[in-house]
Amino acid sequence: MQTILGVIFHSLGGIASGSFYMPFNKVKGWAWESYWIVGGAMSWLILPPFAAWLTVPEFFEIIFSASIEIIIFTFLMGLLWGVGGMSFGLGIRYLGMSLGNSVVLGFCAAFGAIVPAIYYDFYPVDDKVSLSDMLAFGGGQIVLFGVLVCLLGIAISGKAGMLKENELSEDEKRKTIAEFNLFKGLSIGVLSGILSSFFSFGIEAGKPLADAAVEAGFNPLYQNNVTFVVILWGGLTTNLIWTTLLSIRNKSYTDFSNKDKPIFKNYLFSALAGSIWYLQFFFYGMGESKLGNGASSWILHMSTIILTANFWGIYRKEWVGVAAKTKWTITIGILLILFSVVLVGIGNSM
Repeated sequence: MQTILGVIFHSLGGIASGSFYMPFNKVKGWAWESYWIVGGAMSWLILPPFAAWLTVPEFFEIIFSASIEIIIFTFLMGLLWGVGGMSFGLGIRYLGMSLGNSVVLGFCAAFGAIVPAIYYDFYPVDDKVSLSDMLAFGGGQIVLFGVLVCLLGIAISGKAGMLKENELSEDEKRKTIAEFNLFKGLSIGVLSGILSSFFSFGIEAGKPLADAAVEAGFNPLYQNNVTFVVILWGGLTTNLIWTTLLSIRNKSYTDFSNKDKPIFKNYLFSALAGSIWYLQFFFYGMGESKLGNGASSWILHMSTIILTANFWGIYRKEWVGVAAKTKWTITIGILLILFSVVLVGIGNSM
């Protein structure tokens, strides 16, 4: 039953993450940095402490009583994840829901599964699997094979993007993706995929905060809400600095008070996008409390996001007008990424 609940919670989180960008598509006349930071204020500043207060009312006491090393390291993981989250938004901006999520999250799934193992080779920790361990045992070898399949799926998805770019005119591409740019999108996707995986490391670094919540008598289902406050402070810091610099450079700070634009709707849809994005963390934390913070949890979360995002990509007709060969190419790429997710899950269960 615990496993089933874990799968359900991770699936709900994945659906939220795969859907969060949709309200941003309703924002009119604002620069990217304007609507991104309004959404970010909801998902990183307002909702995390609110959810923690509802579920672990003593969360501030737990945070401030923890060692400074735990807070700094958890915050640092959030800073790095924040760069990944920010570039994730840019990846979708340039590639669209379907291709953008498949490429970015494919990298994220692969690096999230392999980077911790490399780290534990240099800094061994009891009960943690290193890359050497993975190479020595069947389950680890299956995980590594799954990572290779994932990278192959990403390459094929990228090929589909190249075919699409060559087949469609600029006007046709911008009917569904206003700023389609394959080179920018793929470059940002690599960066985002690597750094987005640091959210998982942040949960691991902040585990003593979650443990303290359980020890204080709070429901273990919500233990990670304390850790998320610190991780997302880090993410907020990165994104606030970057969007502020962009706002000053582009003078887009006038968006927030420009009544010539649909200002109320823009605030509403941006805040809605941020709220939906926060739900992925909320449900991921609940799923992690049931399944643990291993690669299986991470990969399950990633696969649900990819499926959801591709559903929205079909809904938004992002692949309408391309040749059958291109449609088959992106389909094969996505199926390979999902197959890699299954392989990693099987390997981690052995």
